[in-house]
Amino acid sequence: MMNTRHFVLAVGLALAAAVPMTAVTFDQAAAASSEDLNKDADQALQTLYRTNPVAQNISKQAKAVLVFPQIVKAGLVFGGSYGEGVLKMGPRVVDYYNSFSGSWGLQAGVQSYGYAVFLMTDKAVDYINKTQGWEIGVGPTVVVVNDGMAKNLSTTTLKDDAYAFIFDQKGLMAGVTIEGTKISRIKR
Repeated sequence: MMNTRHFVLAVGLALAAAVPMTAVTFDQAAAASSEDLNKDADQALQTLYRTNPVAQNISKQAKAVLVFPQIVKAGLVFGGSYGEGVLKMGPRVVDYYNSFSGSWGLQAGVQSYGYAVFLMTDKAVDYINKTQGWEIGVGPTVVVVNDGMAKNLSTTTLKDDAYAFIFDQKGLMAGVTIEGTKISRIKR
């Protein structure tokens, strides 16, 4: 009985502390200008390349890359995540997108992270342009690259439509998944 009370109290305190931070972060994400988002995306890619050289190698063969420099996720049983990013073809920003997901289940806390999806085929780029976005897990095949897989991945073994790298994870929740995330074009 005492353990349950401690758990409920800990979850309540974590959420009380996290809710104001989440509201500010969501407001800041929505208020970011195109220029700020472009700069944040470039910095996020540089951070990813410094920490994961495989991502940099893959970027050299990618037709385009979707970069979401900061996604904020919060939840207590029901949760959600949101962030904005850019679609780049080479050094040029082509369009702007948001990333949204909802979830339910055993979860409590707040976290932030970034992710980049390297679109390797014309088919993947065409799909995102024609549909003005997509849900990860539907459409082009997206492989989420973790540290173990990255060690065995080389530019000669790239056969899938897209490769996603999650980076810069911070916060109180364990694990990150982008499966089921809805990516939609936004106007800037």
